[in-house]
Amino acid sequence: MVKVNRPHIGIFGKMNVGKSSLINALTGQQVSVVAEHPGTTTDPVKKVIEIVGVGPVTIVDTAGLDDHSALGSQRVQRTNEALSQVDLAVLVFAEKFDEYDQTLMETCVAQKIPFFFVHNKSDLQPLNVEIKGADIVDFSCKEPNLSRLLQAIKTHLPKSAYSTDVLLDDIVAPGQQVVLVMPVDSSAPEGRLILPQVQTIRNLLDIGAVAICLKDRELRSWLQTHTPHLVVTDSQAFAYVSSVVPKEIPLTSFSILFSRMKGDFDAFLKGTRTIDNLNDGDKILIMESCSHSVNTCDDIGRTKIPALMRKYTGKRLEFDVLVNLDPIPHDAAKYKLAIQCGGCMVTRNQILRRLDVLRHAGVALTNYGMTLAYCNGIFDRVTAVFRSRKPF
Repeated sequence: MVKVNRPHIGIFGKMNVGKSSLINALTGQQVSVVAEHPGTTTDPVKKVIEIVGVGPVTIVDTAGLDDHSALGSQRVQRTNEALSQVDLAVLVFAEKFDEYDQTLMETCVAQKIPFFFVHNKSDLQPLNVEIKGADIVDFSCKEPNLSRLLQAIKTHLPKSAYSTDVLLDDIVAPGQQVVLVMPVDSSAPEGRLILPQVQTIRNLLDIGAVAICLKDRELRSWLQTHTPHLVVTDSQAFAYVSSVVPKEIPLTSFSILFSRMKGDFDAFLKGTRTIDNLNDGDKILIMESCSHSVNTCDDIGRTKIPALMRKYTGKRLEFDVLVNLDPIPHDAAKYKLAIQCGGCMVTRNQILRRLDVLRHAGVALTNYGMTLAYCNGIFDRVTAVFRSRKPF
């Protein structure tokens, strides 16, 4: 089984309720700047810590939701964006519980974000409120008792946020050989492997299978004397690799592996076929989930996929690119299709939330690997091993 990305735990609330002090107490470090005047935290601040019984998590400090300064609206917007990306929200209030706190709770409920409240500065103001439908932890950063706070985190953090997910565990058995085809071109990172390749290698080692790593141009000669149980390739090499690998050997890609672990595999299977129904002028949304240099003609999302789709469909398609975890546009219904990257740098919940927004807007969904496979005419072949869901 493969460990997913670290769960994200966000600290939210009004200005000057002690959010930064709470994080510093929780981490035992000076992660966030603390000052008497409000508005010290401007942009979300992240810190990775280890919580006993949970494992490594990313703690996110945010700006106050009642910031009315010149830049306040932008800060609040960044805070709301951070809220939609966390696996657990810790909602902090101090002297009183007011409409900001109520709205914050209602937002969490509406977006199905697990949460609990922390009544901070309890040394100054005793807790005098009950919040229907919510747990409250009484806390003081001056005399921090972390046991209740940590227990609340363990209780409310969903198991899906830090449990393990299937990559190749139900497909590959111990001792079986799996070839990993990893082209080295101008889009490959200098001197290292990309995360999907690393995680797949580790997963195969955990299974007890044999991982054989090859560049695409080494594959043909290797296959002349070997018959692996599975070939996993970089999606960008689909055209060549599919022509080399015999039909009887199962074939898929790293991106399709991650579409099952991080995305909505069944929705992607269905949505990919929308490619055959595209028309001139249709808008396509490309969704990247990380920061990377795009000063290359080999960029998969911005260059290769648009070019291949235009060639396959023969249509004048229009493409927009969404980077990192920027919010889905309010007019998302204008898109006929949204294409999600593998999502190796973000959590499953972060991807599923953005997919839900698009689904509700009536947008068909797919991912990079499935799109490339479809336009290369090998879609059924490279998804067959997962549709059967049986070891071979």
